[in-house]
Amino acid sequence: MNYLYYYVRHMDEREVCQLEMHALFGEASPKPYIISERLLEPSRSPFIKGRLAVWIQAHTEEELRERVAKYTFPIDETYKLTCLNEVDFDDEKKWSHTQRRQIERSVGTAITGEVDLHNPTVELGVIYLEGMYYFGAVQRGEAIWFQHQQKPRMYSTALSSRLARAIVNIAIPDIEVVDKVIDPCCGIGTVLVEALSMGVPIEGSDVNPLVCDGSRENISHFGYEANVTLCPIEQVAGQYDVAIIDLPYNLFTHVTDEQLTSILESAYRIASRVVFVAIESVEEQLQQIGFTIVAEAIARKAKFERKILVCER
Repeated sequence: MNYLYYYVRHMDEREVCQLEMHALFGEASPKPYIISERLLEPSRSPFIKGRLAVWIQAHTEEELRERVAKYTFPIDETYKLTCLNEVDFDDEKKWSHTQRRQIERSVGTAITGEVDLHNPTVELGVIYLEGMYYFGAVQRGEAIWFQHQQKPRMYSTALSSRLARAIVNIAIPDIEVVDKVIDPCCGIGTVLVEALSMGVPIEGSDVNPLVCDGSRENISHFGYEANVTLCPIEQVAGQYDVAIIDLPYNLFTHVTDEQLTSILESAYRIASRVVFVAIESVEEQLQQIGFTIVAEAIARKAKFERKILVCER
């Protein structure tokens, strides 16, 4: 079965969104939706608004009605139909309330299953994109990252929860194939919280005792558990499948060129795949150390830019 994932992102987020989509689905699309055979929980991505199991496709409303009328709906379920054109999808502008209710009535009356507008067991969706109607069961995405914005411990230069969640997906598209992940410059634990909420086996470390305490408090606040160790990346032992590193750059954690090189070399030593977040150019240093940069994007917020570099050794 095919699934249509429809998503919403700001202009500044498009590069990151496309990189995340490529990681999760093996291809990137400039369009506000992607169709894939992969069954993915829509709440994993901060950009995915929902997932539609594509039962029926049609070019016209009349054709859609005819196909829905012939479709066999399980008799032990109850249904409600919602038009999903509730927001702009790039050039496909938001449909008016009247337009949405009209197609819900038109197509909804063709459904042969039992309808329950107040407490259905299955929510059905219809969405119109680029000249095609798509119909099927819909699962809405939950903005879990939004709940994580209100942390007991905050840090002015930390990644946003929304960006951190996307970076975790970019770094680890298939959670079930990784056993050990680390954020060795974890700060107050923004990446750790997002990763833990998705079931990623992650741990953290940092050289700053205050932020280590803050990270532990934030993790506990949301009901998660993870080891957070006070140590520099140079002292991290063992091998990890993936590392996620937001390179230090502010006045309180300024690093020299030598210290930066040491961080990059240590990352190469401990993990076969590393996603770096940087505000300065480090590509040449990464390549000199032995990394191959396999993908990249720029995350923008006003005039501030962060580079996301996906590296493998």
